[in-house]
Amino acid sequence: MSSPTRIGSVDIDTRVVQHLHAQDRAQDRSPVTRPAMDLPHLSLLLAQQLQTSLEADRILSLFFQNLQPYLNLDGLLYSHAVSDLQLHLGERTLAVASYSLSHEHESLGELVLHRRQPLDDAQHTELESLLSHLLYPLRNALLYRLAIQNAMRDPLTETGNRIAMEQTLSREAEASCRHRQPLSLLMLDIDHFKRINDTYGHYHGDQVLKRVAQTLKSQVRNVDRVFRYGGEEFVIILANTDRDTAALVGERLRQAVNDLDFSSLGSLRPSISLGCSTLLPAESTDSLLRRADSALYAAKREGRNRMMMAG
Repeated sequence: MSSPTRIGSVDIDTRVVQHLHAQDRAQDRSPVTRPAMDLPHLSLLLAQQLQTSLEADRILSLFFQNLQPYLNLDGLLYSHAVSDLQLHLGERTLAVASYSLSHEHESLGELVLHRRQPLDDAQHTELESLLSHLLYPLRNALLYRLAIQNAMRDPLTETGNRIAMEQTLSREAEASCRHRQPLSLLMLDIDHFKRINDTYGHYHGDQVLKRVAQTLKSQVRNVDRVFRYGGEEFVIILANTDRDTAALVGERLRQAVNDLDFSSLGSLRPSISLGCSTLLPAESTDSLLRRADSALYAAKREGRNRMMMAG
């Protein structure tokens, strides 16, 4: 019978790190047979390599690459909900160790290691010693990742902001040309939004913005990105989506917003107007945005609460 998975909580704490390092020194004097690289050398290597990056996925990859031959690991799974980071390296076999990483009660994510054979007590102890080298670099990388995300996020609607939209659109346009895949864009505007603010105040206007943004995000794929373009305008980038499919997505979004219950706004019933464009051969991202914008204003001229396709 295999030994049970060890579930642990590893905290960045000076006493914990000192204790683990003391174990390193004690085990270094032990006659136990080891792989070509022993624990002190591996610890030194990790201490050096994990300080070379502020990218969390890079740090975890380096950690796994160094531990894999030492402990015969097959795979690593990592998730950090706050920064929306999920990483899967290697193969999923037997989950032999699972840790909740934390610092001063702040979660640093969940780490699961896979191996075809269970780890014995000595290997678990070595693993936890090596984890002490991961925690500080990982914490710094997560703080950096969150800072970047906050700089690219609209705080009210929790969608991407305009800077994030421009970077994402440029990247997706390059990928579209390189892989010869379609790319479509939806630009939408909340109809009569100024009237909502003027009649019911900005608090209610903000609630409308948040509910519309939440609805948009819930109606698109994970690979599609929603951005607040400015004021009450949003942009949605639809990767690998042709013109006809984008039209179906746009109509689904229009209907979903139209079905929202805004009874607190009395007779005002928020709706959206949309413009849709699909990237043409050799077209710039500026042109793609302009065509979607022109289609949006055509939808407004035609009576709002509808979608128009760019020519």
